[in-house]
Amino acid sequence: MRPDHVGYRRSGMTIVTIAVSLIALPCFAQTYPAKPIRIVTAEPGGGNDFTARTIGQAIGGRLGQPWVVDNRGGAGGLIAAEIVARAPADGYTLLVYAGNIWTIPLLQPNVRYDPLRDFAPISWAARSPNTLVVHPSLLVKSVQELIALARAKPGALSYGSGGTGASTHFAAELFKSMTRTDILRVTYRGNGPALTDLVAGNIQVMFSPTGAATPHVKSGRVRAIAVTSIEPTPLAPGLPTIASAGLPGYESIQIYGVYAPAKTAEAIVRRLNEAVVAVVGVSEVRERFLNSGMEPVGSTPAELASAMKTDMARLARLVKEAGIRE
Repeated sequence: MRPDHVGYRRSGMTIVTIAVSLIALPCFAQTYPAKPIRIVTAEPGGGNDFTARTIGQAIGGRLGQPWVVDNRGGAGGLIAAEIVARAPADGYTLLVYAGNIWTIPLLQPNVRYDPLRDFAPISWAARSPNTLVVHPSLLVKSVQELIALARAKPGALSYGSGGTGASTHFAAELFKSMTRTDILRVTYRGNGPALTDLVAGNIQVMFSPTGAATPHVKSGRVRAIAVTSIEPTPLAPGLPTIASAGLPGYESIQIYGVYAPAKTAEAIVRRLNEAVVAVVGVSEVRERFLNSGMEPVGSTPAELASAMKTDMARLARLVKEAGIRE
């Protein structure tokens, strides 16, 4: 056989292989899922685990297969993210996590995944704003009054937050950056101890998770000033946003999303997206989220990708300007 015939034969085989693959892919997507889906998330008890389990409890009936939650806590989300980034792109290993997956690369060198390159967004599941709260002894009742006091007394006020990169940390640092104020940070092992110290009067300010702050606001042990979302939230009815109360453009929220490994077939992503959005829209599921201090969302993959890029850009500027490091 002449060389050109060999080349033609090989080329033909390649074309046949590609054609078979293209035919097989829709067939595979139509039978998906054929086995349980592994959902990698953080340790039990937090917002990530709650999101994964709340959706998982309702989604099996729509997909015909259960979500099996695999709690892989540690390193602020790095472990869970790396597991899913390296997983086969077959739709059977997914990630449910907050924005930690894109803040980690901003704070740590040599992270072995890229949040935009290595994940296929499925749906924005929920968001969680913080509430700006102060100790009642602090004689401020508005964002403008807090800004004025902080500018009048640089370094005299202190705020509490969880670890570096926590939503409570970024919310406060963004506030400081945009207002050009000096408020001392006091770091805690978690948001719970920080809120306890605020109630005790050992610190004056906190950007607390809204759900955690609400009971203390109702009891009068802390005073709520505003919420960190760009729009008013049903989690704190009647409370203004920081943006509308004196700091235009301010927004700081925790984004909880569902992701597949990159290169997962579009048909599978679409199937998962439809199921997640449908479940998040169920009244009982929405009520569970709201009662836990989270707003259910439900979005297209493109909307989640856009939210990721916007938040990454905002936080990258903040990290650079404030010199934030782990």
